Amino acid sequence: MILEVVDIRIQPGRQSAFEDAIVRGVTTVISKAVGFKGYSVRHSIETPERYLLQIQWETLENHTVDFRGSPAFTEWRAVVGPFFASAPVVEHFTAVG
Repeated sequence: MILEVVDIRIQPGRQSAFEDAIVRGVTTVISKAVGFKGYSVRHSIETPERYLLQIQWETLENHTVDFRGSPAFTEWRAVVGPFFASAPVVEHFTAVG
């Protein structure tokens, strides 16, 4: 399993609308992608405009090739992109041990 971690900074004062949008985007778009296994969204206490989206994928390619290369990626960005204050930072992780 691969863990995608997305560090998202949104525009100030848009937390409530963004939270609705990100959950809707994951449950209606990303969750249907090949290799999707689950997700969580975390909101920073210290930095109100910061969120961490964590998505579990079967393989790295399920995210980087299958999802990102599909029309669903454009659909996902249309849902959450208008809230971004800057481009999200994305990293992928594997389990140790």
